[in-house]
Amino acid sequence: MPPFASYLRVYEPLSAFDRGRQAFWRRYVAEGRAVGQVEGPVRQRAAVLEALGAGWTRLPDPPDEAYVLETDETLLICPWNLRERVAEAALHARDGVPPVLADAFVPPALARQAKAVVEDRRSGARVLEQGVPRAHEHIANWGVPLRWFVFVDPQERELHLWPGRRILRYRTEMSKARRRGARSLAVLRRTVGDAPITAAVEETARWLEEFHPRSVVELDYGGLVNLLSDEMLAADDSAELVAGALASLSRGDMRTATAAYETLVARWRAVQLLERCN
Repeated sequence: MPPFASYLRVYEPLSAFDRGRQAFWRRYVAEGRAVGQVEGPVRQRAAVLEALGAGWTRLPDPPDEAYVLETDETLLICPWNLRERVAEAALHARDGVPPVLADAFVPPALARQAKAVVEDRRSGARVLEQGVPRAHEHIANWGVPLRWFVFVDPQERELHLWPGRRILRYRTEMSKARRRGARSLAVLRRTVGDAPITAAVEETARWLEEFHPRSVVELDYGGLVNLLSDEMLAADDSAELVAGALASLSRGDMRTATAAYETLVARWRAVQLLERCN
């Protein structure tokens, strides 16, 4: 069973990578090693758990893996960046744990190394200036962050309800995602000002600026489809509600925008509460 999580991914064209990485990814695809979006999260989780049990003599270097999109023009690559995932898991293992136990699980020297890896990844300036690997995928457990819907259009939704395999996702061109983000930020700054949703959309928009302009952005419901019935998936209009709320804000219709927002919050809160069910 895949994790109950959603994903915001960026697939970059081969030209975004240096020659060595281009050759590696071409060989990776030619050998049939690319992993599908349905199987990938399970593979990622297994790889991180395996790395966490490696004895902690050093921060391990898991093998390079990626999701791949093939078009008539080029290959598009979404690397997993598993080393950064392992570093985040190491730091998470120390959270809320007494120091003696935390040091037993993740020694301080390794924690410092993991923290440096995570900070390098989160620093956009260092990513661009020093070639630190970008995070091509954001993960949200037990829901879809509302800010993600800002960057897609309802018409870009893909829904597949195959027996034993269901998919709900949006794919869009990077240029379109950036324009939508810029328009939405202008509306939010003008109408709600320095609010948490404004900061969240701005943070995601800045993240998208790190990538090649001919990239593809994907919002994938991932394992969340296993929490929703076929009828609920077919009726899901979260992207439409976000677009409608922004349009209402731009017209000064705060009441309609608030109603749409409250509908969205209630819908995804119901999904989040399933985490507490046994």
